[in-house]
Amino acid sequence: MKKLIIMSIMTLAGLAVSAQPQVIAHRGFHATDGSARNSIAALEKAQKLGVFGSECDVNLSKDGEVLVVHGDWHPKRGEEGAVHVQRETAETIRAIKLENGETMPTLDQYLATAKKDPATKLIIEIKKHATPARETEIVEAVVKKVAEYGLQEHVEYIAFRPFVCMEIKRLAPEGTKIAYLNGDYTPEYVKGMGLTGIDYKFSVLKKHPKWIKQAQKLGLTVNVWTVNEEEDLRWVIEQGVDYITTDNPVLAKKLIAEMCK
Repeated sequence: MKKLIIMSIMTLAGLAVSAQPQVIAHRGFHATDGSARNSIAALEKAQKLGVFGSECDVNLSKDGEVLVVHGDWHPKRGEEGAVHVQRETAETIRAIKLENGETMPTLDQYLATAKKDPATKLIIEIKKHATPARETEIVEAVVKKVAEYGLQEHVEYIAFRPFVCMEIKRLAPEGTKIAYLNGDYTPEYVKGMGLTGIDYKFSVLKKHPKWIKQAQKLGLTVNVWTVNEEEDLRWVIEQGVDYITTDNPVLAKKLIAEMCK
């Protein structure tokens, strides 16, 4: 019995000193007053909260403007219907106000805000587009703009499309962090692609918990999205993931502080 107690204490101690997961605010810290998903306010509030990263989505408008918006369809505020972000001009799309009254930001505006407090990294999801040529076009535009703002060390990339991931790898500086989102590849396969991490839906890692340690042993980072409930947050913290993408960054930070002392 004494031996069992000692072993239990050692196990708990091991959990206590394990590396703390980092918090990424999903589409910024939007679940708070005056904020909205993918808004400038959401990024600023994530910075103020002091989380590791603030995630955002980017799409290319018909006329070639990189917009911070979760596409493809963007709802019209106060009326029925929606506009297809990639098939309309930036002017048409940006005429639709966000929930907090902001104008939809361009990537330039988002990067300018990110540069004011680069301690909070920007996690840019490049959305899928209709053709490989359009996907190459947006990757080129995003990588170029990130360089113009001097934020290469403060931006990480995620994407669902393997082609987009490989284009980022081809065009971004060597060592840029790129994680695959779709959840259909094993860690070994993602490592073989030359990417730096997996960023999988909670349900995928719940089904394949061994992938967490397998990925980390291969030198890949493990992010999990989008984890909001306390029970689920506790599970991913216990599993030792590297990053947690959440709509509830305040609760995530609180639980990590409690569980990873």
